[in-house]
Amino acid sequence: MSTRPPLTLKGSERLKAELQRLKTEERPQIIQAIATAREHGDLKENAEYHAAREQQSFCEGRIKELESTLSMAQVIDVVAVGAMNPGKVVFGATVELEEVETGEIITYQIVGDIEADIKHNRVAVSSPIARAMIGKEEGDVAVVQAPSGKREYEIVAVSYQ
Repeated sequence: MSTRPPLTLKGSERLKAELQRLKTEERPQIIQAIATAREHGDLKENAEYHAAREQQSFCEGRIKELESTLSMAQVIDVVAVGAMNPGKVVFGATVELEEVETGEIITYQIVGDIEADIKHNRVAVSSPIARAMIGKEEGDVAVVQAPSGKREYEIVAVSYQ
């Protein structure tokens, strides 16, 4: 039996908002585009119709994926978890790191796999950097095995938002 994938409360809200947008905005627009394309006649050679159908397929697939994820996920309130573990790196924590070698400061939030987004500094709990940080506290050094070799990060601050 597989465990339920973790999801932060904010991540759950983002996914619910995306699901709502797909159902109330995207889906009706696609249906309208299909209807308009059908009016143009022969469907075999109608590029607009085929593009709209492909878009519909993608949209419906994403809706099913989001519904499944939200129904199976274990939503975790990061603030409550942080209150029980002050200063400790746990799921949902936002961690400010300083790379020991370069002094570069970077901040990551440890989130569930489905909500990971490196562009927004959200790393998956299953990633090497998150696994190196979990259980550590402020002032500890996390050693990450990267493709280019080992990298060391000092944990400067831990917060729960």
